[in-house]
Amino acid sequence: MSCVTFATKQEALTFLEQNPDIEMFELFILDNNGVPRGKLLHRDELLAVYESGRPLPSTILGLTINGDDVENSGLVWDVGDIDCRAYPISGSLTRMPWRLMPTAAVQVSMHPKEGMPATIADPRHLLAKVIEGLQADGYYPVMAAELEFYLLDQQRDSNGRPQPARDVDGGRPRGTQVYGLRELEQIEPFLADLYSACKLQGIPARTAISEYAPGQVEITLEHRTDALQAMDEAVRYKRLVKGVAHKHGMTACFMAKPFDDLAGTGMHMHVSLADKEGNNLFASEATDGTPLLKQAVGGMLSTLLDSLLLFCPNANSYRRFQTNSYAPLAATWGVDNRTVSLRVPGGPAFSRHIEHRICGADANPYLAAAAILAGIHRGIREQLDPGAPVEGNGYAQATELLPTDWLTTLRALEGSTWAREAFGGEFLGVYLAVKRAEYRQFMGEVGEQDWRWYLNQA
Repeated sequence: MSCVTFATKQEALTFLEQNPDIEMFELFILDNNGVPRGKLLHRDELLAVYESGRPLPSTILGLTINGDDVENSGLVWDVGDIDCRAYPISGSLTRMPWRLMPTAAVQVSMHPKEGMPATIADPRHLLAKVIEGLQADGYYPVMAAELEFYLLDQQRDSNGRPQPARDVDGGRPRGTQVYGLRELEQIEPFLADLYSACKLQGIPARTAISEYAPGQVEITLEHRTDALQAMDEAVRYKRLVKGVAHKHGMTACFMAKPFDDLAGTGMHMHVSLADKEGNNLFASEATDGTPLLKQAVGGMLSTLLDSLLLFCPNANSYRRFQTNSYAPLAATWGVDNRTVSLRVPGGPAFSRHIEHRICGADANPYLAAAAILAGIHRGIREQLDPGAPVEGNGYAQATELLPTDWLTTLRALEGSTWAREAFGGEFLGVYLAVKRAEYRQFMGEVGEQDWRWYLNQA
């Protein structure tokens, strides 16, 4: 049974009845770069979206990060920029309380048939496909996202560089103060509105901490037994954080490495597998989990290089990878160890799972999750052995390091037989065309040897 389902018209009718003040609706779809794109609709246009979908141009899922067409994606001139129909995702119609004008949002996804040819490039469909493959073998992925971000001032400093937003007391955070409680108190108005908006939108925001840099925050999302739902919520959460921050005169920045001398920003992904009855198949009194967990780790390690572009999609992404930075450097795993790429957290047996620590916060949650789960599936099918877990300082023991440049990972995905089988050649064709176009633009603007200037402008 396909996990790609759409909302009913009754959802829209109920919402309209309960929210008579809402006049505008932000209709959006997530592109391959994780950028929400779409249209602002009037109230009287909403029901038609639920009845017969909304036509969107085929090019909307083949754009660069700057919003430029990619001519060789197959979604531009070859198909005449054809209209492709997208339909609403169930549960996504929610108020946007940070907007000045009463507005709601509705997320859409391409219809499997009516959305062609853009459907092949829809990242949500790719994740659904990978989940269905696991479910066919009796494995039901459970996932959660843990996102870090910086709260920045909308005004740059005297040197034109980004700077942390001012605290409630008017000062500007300067020290690291990881886990600092005062730091959370100083952004309490923002946090109050953020948690309120999350509750209104049904997003399970939980623990907040002051992270490892001035102005850096992390808020965890609760795990979901439906991995597709978990990533839907991660997508909407990022949109919500940016909107609430803007309302408070700040910019929420999810760049992987916005500051050369401060901590990078990651998206840790938590994953386990359940059976059809919901029992955790990784559960074990042993801290390193069950044999199935080890096979899952082995699969993720074996596909890490081929997947790295999906976890780290931009030139800026690779600046995170530094020794003793809490960002991983090698294809390693360990038990309750934050110096490795794949960590099995401690805790009671029923909670045993894997924390995937490689993604930057700039990764598309759907694509990152698809790559993680496809790697797990390979490990189980081939019964891959991950080797012994790393104990102690994983940085000191790393031998073969992950690539730290964009082009190497682009070429790795391009040449991956596994990725072509797992994701499909049509999806990879569009995605790689977009990434190639972005790389050429990047190199043309700054030159091969001059990365830092360009990245500091971002």
